[in-house]
Amino acid sequence: MTGTLLNIVTVLIGGTAGLVLGHRLSERTRQTLLSGVGLVTLVVGLQMALSTRSILVVLFSVLLGGLLGEWWRLEARLEALGDRLQRWLSREGTTSSRVTEGFITASLVFCVGPMTILGAIQDGLLGDYRLLAIKSVLDGFTAMAFAAALGWGVLLSVITLLVYQGGISLSAMLLAGAWAAGVGRDVPAVVELTATGGVLIMGIGLLLLDVKRLPVANYLPAIGIAPLLVVVLQRLGLL
Repeated sequence: MTGTLLNIVTVLIGGTAGLVLGHRLSERTRQTLLSGVGLVTLVVGLQMALSTRSILVVLFSVLLGGLLGEWWRLEARLEALGDRLQRWLSREGTTSSRVTEGFITASLVFCVGPMTILGAIQDGLLGDYRLLAIKSVLDGFTAMAFAAALGWGVLLSVITLLVYQGGISLSAMLLAGAWAAGVGRDVPAVVELTATGGVLIMGIGLLLLDVKRLPVANYLPAIGIAPLLVVVLQRLGLL
């Protein structure tokens, strides 16, 4: 959990700095910051997506994940959670939609990706939080840009970090024997999980660039479906 706690601290520091600086920055400057993050996010997502060894696994994972997400109404539930937190915590006139946007966007960017999965597993299995330390630095600067553009809702993403990333680390600690032989970037399940996450990251990049507003949260089940699909195909001798 050391890496996750470090990640939470850097996001809070970076987000707070962004809030302080955000009042001194013009709307155009804040939009420039957000667009810059969007461009880099798009590139990172593309790099991740191109790591796939079976584009069909990624395709079916995204499609099945989207169906499940629509059925479970994940996007709507996340928005409702953000709105409830906003009503509970807000003491000023910040609009709930802005807080929700910051919360959802930051949560997805900070929690979907190979560094989150592999870093959390390494931290839980071996107590090695170096990968999460690198991710923490990146997330801190990203939180600064997000908070300057989207407001204090970005700070609420630490809840998602604690539950999701911290949960993976705790699971790895409990299932150390099962995970020990599988940690690494070349494991097929991890490769396809990474590629599928890259597709979702690209969706976030498009959203940040205001090119296309996609219900990215509804595709989140694809992250779990991808490695499961790989395991099933391997058992059937099809992969």
